[in-house]
This record gives sequence, C-alpha cells and structure tokens, in this order.
Amino acid sequence: MKTTKLHILFLLISLNTLIAQINPKNIEIIRDQYGVPHIFGKTDAEVAYGLAWAHSEDDFKTIQQAYLAGNGMLSKHLGLNGAGADFLSQLIRSDYVIDSLYNTIDLKFIKIAEGYAQGINKFADEHPDQVLVKKLFPINPKKMLKYSFLQLFISSEGDKAVRSIVENNLKELTFFKENNLGSNLFAFNTNITKNGETYLGINTHQPLDGPTSWYEAHLVSEEGTNIIGATFAGSPCILTGTNQNLGWTHTVNYPDKTDVFQLEMVNKREYKFDDKILKLKKFKAKAFIKILGLNIKVKKKYYQSVYGPTLKNKTGYYSVRTPALFKIRGLEQWWKMNKAKNFKEFYDILKMNEIPGYNIGYADKNDTIFYMSNGIIPKRSEKYLWKGVVPGNTSQTLWTEYYKTEELPQVINPKSGYVYNANHSPFRSTSLDENPNPKNFSKTMNFETYDNNRSTRIFNLINSYDSINYDAFNKIKYDNTFPTPFNYNFMDINELFNMIPDDYPEIKDLLVEIQNWNRKTDIESIGAGTYAMFYHNLVRYYNKSYINRKFSKEVIHENLKLVKKKMIKYFKTTKVKLGDYQKLVRGDKEIPIWGLPDVITAMNATPYKDGKIRVTHGESYIQMVKFNKTGTHIESSISYGSSDHENSPHYSDQMEMYSKFETKKMSFDKSEIYANASRTYNPK
Repeated sequence: MKTTKLHILFLLISLNTLIAQINPKNIEIIRDQYGVPHIFGKTDAEVAYGLAWAHSEDDFKTIQQAYLAGNGMLSKHLGLNGAGADFLSQLIRSDYVIDSLYNTIDLKFIKIAEGYAQGINKFADEHPDQVLVKKLFPINPKKMLKYSFLQLFISSEGDKAVRSIVENNLKELTFFKENNLGSNLFAFNTNITKNGETYLGINTHQPLDGPTSWYEAHLVSEEGTNIIGATFAGSPCILTGTNQNLGWTHTVNYPDKTDVFQLEMVNKREYKFDDKILKLKKFKAKAFIKILGLNIKVKKKYYQSVYGPTLKNKTGYYSVRTPALFKIRGLEQWWKMNKAKNFKEFYDILKMNEIPGYNIGYADKNDTIFYMSNGIIPKRSEKYLWKGVVPGNTSQTLWTEYYKTEELPQVINPKSGYVYNANHSPFRSTSLDENPNPKNFSKTMNFETYDNNRSTRIFNLINSYDSINYDAFNKIKYDNTFPTPFNYNFMDINELFNMIPDDYPEIKDLLVEIQNWNRKTDIESIGAGTYAMFYHNLVRYYNKSYINRKFSKEVIHENLKLVKKKMIKYFKTTKVKLGDYQKLVRGDKEIPIWGLPDVITAMNATPYKDGKIRVTHGESYIQMVKFNKTGTHIESSISYGSSDHENSPHYSDQMEMYSKFETKKMSFDKSEIYANASRTYNPK
C-alpha cells in the first residue's frame, strides 16, 4: 500500500512539473530557402512546442481536422462528410482506451506531448479566426493520442473491416492485400557499394494533401535530438527520417492485422461464448449533419463484445479485433526511435512492439542495414481459417498474445549488401539465398507472398550492377520503368501484348503504340500516355465488376475502344503524351508529371478536368541518405512545398525540382543553416 501511495504522489508531482508553461523565447525557428523549419530548443518539449507552432503556421487547418476526427468532432466541421470518422472514433472507444492505458506511457513522452499541445493552443489563441471548432480546444496529450489511436486503427485496415460489416460484404475479406500504389525502401552497405559508403532510400508514397501527407522538419534539442525527416499533422516527432547516426523509413505491409468474428446470438442482446451466455454492451455514437447551416445531431447504435467493437447487419452480429485497439504508445515509440544512437538502441526500441504495422528499412553510419516486416501480430489458433470470418463463440479464437519483434521476418546485414521492400513479400527482401524462410512463420500470420512491378524492377536493377555508387543509387530510386512482363499482384493484363494489331482495326494505332512502348513512364512518352489512359479506364472497370483477374483480349479490346473515344473527344488526337494527360496541380499551378501506379516512381491520380487526371497520391517525401567518413549527408524533396497557404512562396516552390527528379541538400550544421536562412524567429 505504501508503494502505491508513493507512486501516486510521484505521479502527481511529475504531472505538475509537466504542465509548467514553456517559454517560447527558448525556442528558435530557422526557415531555410524552401521554408523548411529547423527548430532548436534546450529540451525536447521546447522543440515539440516549436514544431507545433511552425506546422500550425504552415497548415493549422489540417492539424485541426486530424484532431477533430480523432476526438469524434469532425462532423461538427464537415457535417455528413465527417460523420464516418466520428463514428469510427467512438466505435473503437477512444476515450475509454486512452484513459485506461494512459498511465503506461513514459512520463518523458507525456512531457513532449504537453509541449506540443501548448504550441498548438498558443497558436489557436493568437489566431482565433483560424479555429475550426472552438470546442476542440484546448488540445491536451489525450486528445492527441485519440487521433493517433484512430489513425493506427485505420492503418491496420480496421476501418475496412467495419465497412465490410456495415455493407454486409463478408464473403472474402481480401481488403488486406490489394495495393497498386505503395512505397519503396532500400538500403545498401559496403558489401555492395564497395566504396566505404552506406545508403538509405526513404521513398514513401502517401497522399499529397491531407492528414497523412508529409511535413518536413529538422528538430534539434540539447537532450540528444537532432533529426531531419517528415511527420504527419498533429504528431510531436518525426515519423521517418535520419539523425546524425542512423535513419529509417516505412512501407505499408499486409500481414493479417485485423480479424472479424461472427457472434452466436441467443437473443437480441446475448451471445454464446464457450459454455457461457454473455451480454453485449450497448452504446450510441453521435455525429452531426448540416441542414440549412445548422448542426443536427444523429445517433447510431453499436456494441461491445469480449472480442471488441461489434455491429449488427442483416446476417447477424460481428465483432472487429485488432492489436491496434489495445496499444496507445506508438507515438512514444517513434519519438524514441528519433533519439536512437546505434542499431542496438534502435532494435531495443522496436521491442516495445507498439507500432501495429509497417515494414521498416534502416541504415546507419556503422554500415548496418536492416529490414523487418514489423507488426503487432496475434498468436492465433491453427485450427481456424483466419482469412475470412472467424467463429465468435469460443475462447480458442480470442487471441490475447502477440509475436515478439525477434519472431518477425527480418534481415540484418546480409552478405549481398542490400535490403529492399515495395509492399511485397518479406520473403523477398534481399538476395534469393538470404531471405527469411516462410516455413519459419505461422500461416495464421498471413504474410504477403507475392511480388509486384516495383519489387520486380528494384530487384532486377540492383542485380544489374556489380557495385552501387551514389549515382547508381539515385538511378534505382528514380527509375520509372515497368518490368517485362507486367507483374501486378492484383491483375494480369499481359494479353495486351499478345494481341495482333491487324485483328483489331478500330484500335490498331493504340495497340501498336503500347506494344512498341519502352515501358518508361516519361512525361513526353506517347506510349506511356496511351497506356495510362487504358490503365485508368481498365482499373475502374475492374473495381466495379471484380471479374476474372486475368483480363481477356475481349475486355482489353472494349476498354481500348472507350479510350480512343476519350482521346478524340478531349485531345482531338490519339497521340496523347503522358504529360498532356497527367498533371501535378497545386492551386493555379499545373505541370505535366511522370509516373504511374506501381512503377518505382509511383503516381496515382483521379479525374481532373477536360479528360485529364491529377496526381493525388504517390511520390511524396523523398530522402536520399549517404553515410561516409565525412558524416551523414541528406538530400530531400517533397511534392509541393512546406506551406499549405496559397499566398506563401513555399506553397508550390518544390514542384519544378520534384518534377525534374532533383533534390535539395539538408544540413545538420547550425552555422550552415544560419547562413542559408530566409527567416529566424521565436514562436509566440
């Protein structure tokens, strides 16, 4: 009892210390020529305050939208368009989970979160005209964690499981597997560079706008933080980047992270579990829809079973269970990764096992390279088929334990000198004879076993070199060519190249153009433009019908006829360059852009205007890292710029550089940062 009282007393004293007001005069923000903030402070908490202030200056709206979603308040701002996020945040019981696990968080990280919250709140006080929903403020660490909790649930495909239940589409839960965009990572050490240099490629493919678009920053404190990288709106630390000792990045992976259980109901509120009859807990989620400018509250019932959040549809009651519902320290883990000094420290931090997914690629100044298919993967009974709906009436399906970090697929310092991932199988992550063996992992983990176009191309490119210098490293990263044959993991369109053009006179010119195409997705390429229009039309057809994944000549023929009509209607010719069709758009600025889904320089787009498309996802934050005897060297670029304000010079100032496969040099040297500063100031 004495220990408990002392612990409570210590906690109260610590929390009183945490909420001490930060003095902004201790924080210095240096904006470089591209507007990227370099933030200096004595403590990590002060730097977090500075990051919050700088990011709010550049994009306060998106930070607020993220927090509104995590706290079930987005519909107060967006009406019906925000109701789905509000429902999800209540369905997963964010309030209850954060409250119940809050005392498990390292007090040092709570101090960081508090510093960040103070920065956000001060910005809101100074700019009340930019506040979207007054009730959101003041921000505190719990409100921040609720958004992180929601985001990691979504990244675990929990939202898609919920949608499958609501839409009564549970025949085959394949939503974990299909990804035609993705990200890339690659790391090379001196076994293959043979020049004393180690390389890391950070090549994420995220939305170019919105809560999960990247924001670049450099964070420096006297408590051991000095990292250049990128983060999402509302995060108090870097999520992918490089410090003076090491760097890491992520790609999305697809092991089985989320399960759906069908309950065996005995009446409207009770269900069978082993030899017991248990009662569902009933809740009501609220959201708002806007009618004539007024917020009208609406409610929806949901339930809680021993498995987790539960919903009813026409065929019964179904529960969703994912490890992300039982972990809240993901941001804390990322913050600690920011401060790691070597591979042992970094790997020990990974053992926290608080980040529910994502592949990890790593390199450091000591020539260590590392890849792991990370995740909080449940230990499941081998008796059940976990790819589909699982019986929800037995403790045999109620998993409660997880595989340790050491038990996940990983590669450390392979003799080949390289690791890579492009959202494909972790069992193809280095040379063929050094990969993890799938036989060593339970089938219930359901790791990916497929390759895709990007992984195929990366592997072939790496193995085309006897050694890889920095120039070759850049060429691999910026390659924009499809392999031969196409190797999409979700469809087969190779019949396109078996069609004899003379057999299809209506579309002969299009077929010839594609079949003679060099498979490079260059801006000036007519073959790439023709294929791009064909691809986007075909994928829309595929998504609507879910027909045989191997497309026949007849289906390809019909799609090409539609493409030709569109070409004539909008472009008055069948000679359409990729750059005429595909645009990178920011405000009033519109430029032609390279890339297509599933090339290394991947781009995904949506309809724009006049038959054109605009890129919305793809190459986003890029960091090229070189470790050598002279230190850690970083070059980076981002798709638009550092600011989300149209009147800012940094709204779109990186677009041209980005479109030319160019990068800007980033520095850890404060004197160099000062010399190139466009503005130096303290936050308020």
